Amino acid sequence: MSKFHVKKGDQVTVISGKEKGKSGKIIAVLTEKQRVVVEGLQMIKKHVKKSQQNPNGAILDREGSIHISNVKKAEAATA
Repeated sequence: MSKFHVKKGDQVTVISGKEKGKSGKIIAVLTEKQRVVVEGLQMIKKHVKKSQQNPNGAILDREGSIHISNVKKAEAATA
């Protein structure tokens, strides 16, 4: 298992890609793919089949993953 500069719960800023400059909290770290899921960023559409929870099916918005090299820890504000 490799060691990463961020972990679940850290506040991060995106440094490259279409979400550059935005920040959020890490929800999950995907170690094998070297990616992180950041709250409210890289939103994707997920189509789901009919089920008891979604009787007509649905299109859900959820967070996609961002490569770990494209995020950095957000600087703590000193007050």
